[in-house]
Amino acid sequence: MTITQLQYVLAVAEHKNFTLAAQKSFVTQPTLSMQVQKLEDELDVLIFDRAKKPIAVTEVGEKIVEQAKNIVNEANRIKDIVDQDKGFIGGDYTLGIIPTIMPTLLPMFLKTFIKQYPKVNLIIKEQNTENLIRNIQDGHIDAAIAATPLEIEFIKERPLYYEPFVGYVPPNHRLANSTKLDPSDLDISDILLLRDGHCFRDGVINLCNATKNYGEEHFRLQSGSFETLVNLSNEGLGMTLLPYLNTLDLDESKKKYLKHFNAPSPAREVSLIYHKSELKIQITEALRDVISGIVRGAIAFQDVKIISPINKS
Repeated sequence: MTITQLQYVLAVAEHKNFTLAAQKSFVTQPTLSMQVQKLEDELDVLIFDRAKKPIAVTEVGEKIVEQAKNIVNEANRIKDIVDQDKGFIGGDYTLGIIPTIMPTLLPMFLKTFIKQYPKVNLIIKEQNTENLIRNIQDGHIDAAIAATPLEIEFIKERPLYYEPFVGYVPPNHRLANSTKLDPSDLDISDILLLRDGHCFRDGVINLCNATKNYGEEHFRLQSGSFETLVNLSNEGLGMTLLPYLNTLDLDESKKKYLKHFNAPSPAREVSLIYHKSELKIQITEALRDVISGIVRGAIAFQDVKIISPINKS
């Protein structure tokens, strides 16, 4: 039994196809198939049911796959131990970021990070929280930036900053004359929301304590863009809520419609999340230090109340 064989097993289990697994593993299909077969012969079990389309993992194979993940992760830790002992911070590092954070946060820290750590090959992927969690578990990304708390057993959460919610209230809205907002002022029926799948949407719903079905009465919006929500608000279709960093680059003509909340301001907790195995932890810590140092100067709010990103409605 070899680490390479276990890696091939994990690739087949993920892709349910020997040819695709070989492509992703950068080997020929016969080579991968032969090594998986050798492992099955050694263990005297079938890990995969090749008669099914797509290929299925057998009952005993499921247990082997789970153990293989642990073994491969622990094997990777050996290189981490050596790198940490040498003080080396470099190599490939895949970072996932949720869509409502990527456009504002990435430009703030990326240039600084790659300048300070030129030996790190930073690979950045924009994904929703559900995909990030799955990819952390499967080892496809090393860490992610997401709204927390998530409270998932195999994930560690390291808060980076707390980002207040800010109201965007056009002049014809019922709250236009309010100096500041209070959560009790909000009505989910006249707030424009991001499409399903965005944790910021769920945070807004939780802030409004919406426990019943809701939806636009005359139209249904499927947008992942805060800019679209602002433009629709200007058309008199409702107000919206924005993360604080998204308000910094608004045109001055739009900034006058921003309204902050009374303290404690509702806010989302933004964290660096990663697997509890802590692979490549030296890069993770470097990334956290850079981001925290930069964002600390951009967000001065102190008195905040964290709104869960989990939709409890």
